[in-house]
Amino acid sequence: MTIDPTARIHPSAIVEDGATIGANAKIGPFCTVGPEVTLAEGVELISHVAVAGITSVGARTRIWPFASIGHQPQDLKYAGEPTRLEIGSDCMLREHVTMNPGTVQGGGLTKIGDRCLFMMSTHAGHDCQVGSNVIVANNVPLAGHVTVGDFAVIGGNAAIHQFCRIGHGAMVGGLTGVERDVIPYGSVTGDRAHLAGLNLIGLKRRGLPREEIHALRAAFREIFEAGEGSLDEKAAAAAKAHEGSVLVAEVTAFLLGDSKRGFVTAAQG
Repeated sequence: MTIDPTARIHPSAIVEDGATIGANAKIGPFCTVGPEVTLAEGVELISHVAVAGITSVGARTRIWPFASIGHQPQDLKYAGEPTRLEIGSDCMLREHVTMNPGTVQGGGLTKIGDRCLFMMSTHAGHDCQVGSNVIVANNVPLAGHVTVGDFAVIGGNAAIHQFCRIGHGAMVGGLTGVERDVIPYGSVTGDRAHLAGLNLIGLKRRGLPREEIHALRAAFREIFEAGEGSLDEKAAAAAKAHEGSVLVAEVTAFLLGDSKRGFVTAAQG
């Protein structure tokens, strides 16, 4: 066991031999920390937090009561293999959050980026890959193998189907069931998600150039509102028509890339 002398551990907490606890970490009442867990500098487990498995928690991340972090994946194929969970720096994991490590079949790693907020009772399933600056609101499950891009926002009580991709800067409305991939900067809503437009508020808040936003809006109309051609054909045409636009290139590359689930479109609504 490696415990920095500046770490503070409540007498009722259990830290197993082998764990690594960084400088100024705080482990509150009735927490448990497993033997292969690494808590970086300034991590705080507020109380009643259970961290297990081969799990690393980045600097200054705070975890609220009754969170279950790094325990066995909810996958019947899992047979005790040494898979991992990595959580970035400056995250907030609120009450009853659950996060599972990866599986051998999915690459062996579940990864959460920096500065993410997972609100109450959210779940990151095995082999999820979540970017940085992501907000996941109350009661949202991310099923296994889900990918979420940087700056995405997922509204309360939404649900994300396994193997779906949520693009960079996308917005998923509350109570939305997402069964297919959501384009970067897309805004989806509905009982079963349909594409309602672009996340213009998110684009503007991040201070992206006006000309880039205009190009993306034009490309959106060409891809999703034009009548002729397949999605692939329209995406390729938009990429060519708006060559030089970073945002359009990102969206069209997403559409032309590998998708296991297909894409959310306006027609699905």
